[in-house]
Amino acid sequence: MSSEERRVLVIEDSVLLAEVLRDLIDGLDGFRVVGTARDGEEGLRLVHQLDPDIVTLDIEMPGLDGLAVLGYIMSEAPRPVVMVSAATTRGSVDLTIRALELGAAEFVRKPVGTSREAWAGSVRRIDEALRAAAQMNVLGVSMLARPRLRTPAELPRSSRRATAAVAIASSTGGPRALAEIIPGFGPDLDAALLVVQHMPPGFTAGLARRLDQLASIPVHEAVHGEAIESGRVYLAPGGNHMTVTATPAGRAIALSDGPAVHGVRPAADPLFRSVSEHFGARAVGVVLTGMGRDGSAGLQAIRRAGGGAVVQDRATSVIYGMPQQALREAGADHEAPLGGVAASVTALLRTRTGVPA
Repeated sequence: MSSEERRVLVIEDSVLLAEVLRDLIDGLDGFRVVGTARDGEEGLRLVHQLDPDIVTLDIEMPGLDGLAVLGYIMSEAPRPVVMVSAATTRGSVDLTIRALELGAAEFVRKPVGTSREAWAGSVRRIDEALRAAAQMNVLGVSMLARPRLRTPAELPRSSRRATAAVAIASSTGGPRALAEIIPGFGPDLDAALLVVQHMPPGFTAGLARRLDQLASIPVHEAVHGEAIESGRVYLAPGGNHMTVTATPAGRAIALSDGPAVHGVRPAADPLFRSVSEHFGARAVGVVLTGMGRDGSAGLQAIRRAGGGAVVQDRATSVIYGMPQQALREAGADHEAPLGGVAASVTALLRTRTGVPA
């Protein structure tokens, strides 16, 4: 085995699927499966025995399920974990979102069927997920507090058209980052939050539901044509770019299934550029954890329009790629640890309240 190869442990209760995953991963450049486990207890034993670099983990297993195993790994033997999710029901989608919140690096959706032919189309996604996991800053995950659910109550419903906006970009590590940042904004927020999380169709609705449980302002998956109001969070749906458009009644959400940008849809750069055009100096751009360069060009546009910029710092980023690139290309008013992002954004918004919309 090459010293550059990442050693992978597969925890999967289906013997057939475990073998399929072993074959697929062994066929990737830079990765080698060193063991397979059929349940959570065996998986935890092999984590200690084999000390793998990366673990792939089935979410729904009999006995000790994937969330329990993940919680143990991240607290007792931290290392990158890629979840493997059926994601065929709302419940399984919500479990996937919880896993990302608990510190999983990435997830791979199971195709229908367990044959090698059925999984052939997932090879690229497995490769992407493992390469993201290989770059994961495990310390950045361990530094974050576990988010707490707010006390159930009717959230205030804003009917104020937004005259300021905060555009947020996040990718790998984003769901957990958002779970800390979004609750940091109170009901008196005099801006709309527009969020792009790199995520495929079928998962962003679950992320919006989870964030809505945590936040003190309403969070929902954005709808084409809806008005943009202060004190609300709009999450771009998986598979659609989200931008701001002007209507006779005011600024509104526009969704499109146009070509991917930076290989992803939704992408942050189209959103950031539209926010710079429609909110100008009353905009703040935020670039959080993730691979690649999405958000850098858009953050430049926001800064050129007089808006503010915040990037997540290296220490708390699961992957520092996007924040680092944004800082290099666009600069920032604040390079903040995750726990300080909301306060930094709020401070920038306050300095812009006297600027005409």
